[in-house]
Amino acid sequence: MSEFLEVMMLICFGFSWPISVIKSYKARTTKGKSVFFILAIIVGYLCGITSKFLSGNINYVLIFYFFNLIIVSVDLLIYFRNKHLDKLQESGVYKTENKIIHNNLNKIKNRV
Repeated sequence: MSEFLEVMMLICFGFSWPISVIKSYKARTTKGKSVFFILAIIVGYLCGITSKFLSGNINYVLIFYFFNLIIVSVDLLIYFRNKHLDKLQESGVYKTENKIIHNNLNKIKNRV
């Protein structure tokens, strides 16, 4: 029963991480994200995996730990991509798609 409950916990967490990754990717900014939170989650999963190995309780539950760890690690990579995009935007080198579309619409309006 305890393994079932552990899997259910990991599945519940596992559903939220892909959503977070997609939102981070689309947002193209680090606003509202915390690198320390992401790192804490990664450390938590690593501790869970280590615990499984140290206790000798190696079973199918590890698959869920590794899956979640991979997804959260992808979120961390996207965080650093977005941080780079934030710096580019602050320097004026990078314009968001919305600004480009808005500028193009203004150019069309001015021609008419």
